Amino acid sequence: MEIKEELFRPILITNGRKTGREHRVMLRAVNHNGKIYFSRHKPDGDWFQNALVNPLVKIQYNDNVFIGNAKLVTDESLNEKISFLKYPGEERSKEKRVAIEVTLN
Repeated sequence: MEIKEELFRPILITNGRKTGREHRVMLRAVNHNGKIYFSRHKPDGDWFQNALVNPLVKIQYNDNVFIGNAKLVTDESLNEKISFLKYPGEERSKEKRVAIEVTLN
């Protein structure tokens, strides 16, 4: 089973960096070059921080659960590409964002 859509809205499941409990949040995601990307304006969101501390994450989508490993995207040109793909034709596609990249197992 794989995710075929380029832009989709799954539930990202992270493990809490303080509690260790599952944390679920529905986000807009980008599927690009075989990786799944999640982004936001600042790196202060719980899901973002959780994924950096506990990189083993789950993505729930279309009644399936995918397991993967998350890492911070440090390539600025890739961050820009993800924003462009996440918000096609929208002004906010030009805003600076931070992203995590998930490689599915």
